[in-house]
Amino acid sequence: MAEKSKILIIGGTGYMGKFIVEASTKLGHPTFVLVRERTVSDPEKSKLIESFKGSGVTLLYGDIYDHESLLRAIKQVDVVISTLGTQQLADQVGIIEAIKEAGNVKRFLPSEFGMDADRVHAVEPAASIFKIKAKIRKAIEAEGIPYTYISSNAFAGHFLPNLMQENATVPPRDKVVILGDGIPKAIFVQEDDIATYAIKAAEDPRTLNKILYMRPPSNVLSFNEIVSLWERKLGKTLEKSYVPEEQLLQTINESPTPWNFILSFGHPMLVKGEASNFEIEACFGVEASELYPEVKYTTVDEYLHQFV
Repeated sequence: MAEKSKILIIGGTGYMGKFIVEASTKLGHPTFVLVRERTVSDPEKSKLIESFKGSGVTLLYGDIYDHESLLRAIKQVDVVISTLGTQQLADQVGIIEAIKEAGNVKRFLPSEFGMDADRVHAVEPAASIFKIKAKIRKAIEAEGIPYTYISSNAFAGHFLPNLMQENATVPPRDKVVILGDGIPKAIFVQEDDIATYAIKAAEDPRTLNKILYMRPPSNVLSFNEIVSLWERKLGKTLEKSYVPEEQLLQTINESPTPWNFILSFGHPMLVKGEASNFEIEACFGVEASELYPEVKYTTVDEYLHQFV
């Protein structure tokens, strides 16, 4: 058995980060998490930090804005995974510089975890996020750093608990608002499945300098198909209202944060179908469920069952 790669996770206490940390330890990788000293004493994060320690994670104290501490951490590992949130995406240039200087990293996975930044045509405010992700890609490639980009599409945990209904915390039981005509296929993946696929890809030669797309067949569904699944679980038909694209674009412009963000991500995915409207070609990408058929992913149908 080849030794497992040492993996450093930057942003490990964030939304996606905690799933990546858990998957890395479960799959037997020596796992390191870069944490700021003040995070350890943060009451909201301390429980999570303790759970990391309990699962054998090595905490490395440092900060992406402190080059020396970042460099020290990177020199101890083989793979670097960034799960930084949207506010810090542009600051990944500091990670790229440190990886280049360290010279020992076999793979870098920048913080993407969404639709393919180079193939999406979003409106603001989402457009700016995709532009930053695309810029980070260019910087990685310009430095010749080996990479894998993770195109996981929609987080199940962001979309399915309320089917993207404004101000709702559970899926609708009477009326449902559907963006566009509900026909384009979107893709929904549970967060711990995203993390498992990402960790498996992190040292896989087949994913080197490629985009790992997550398109689990049972989870490539239109908005209408998801509503139908939900109706079957409820045993009733919901009253449906459809939001034409022009009206949606106007709503995005007029809505406050974070609803404008949510809708501006929903627009290319659910209305334009840009998560699924292209073929994955071997020259640029690979598909996760084909590469790793042993991963028993959670289907949308199974995910919705918890809300019945």
